[in-house]
Amino acid sequence: MHKDEAKGVGKQVKGALKDAAGGLTGNERLQAEGKADKATGKVQQKVGEVKDKARDALKH
Repeated sequence: MHKDEAKGVGKQVKGALKDAAGGLTGNERLQAEGKADKATGKVQQKVGEVKDKARDALKH
C-alpha cells in the first residue's frame, strides 16, 4: 500500500465523520467540508493505487 492510499482512506474517514456530525447538528458548512474531504480522500487513494501499479510494473 502506498502512503497516498493510506492518507486517502484517512481523509475519507475524517470526511465521513464531519459529514455525519454536520448532518446531526444541522451544520451545513461542516457537512460540506466532510463531503469535500471524502472526495479528496478518494482521489488521493486512487493516486496511490496508480503509483503502486506503476511501481509493480517497473519491477517486472
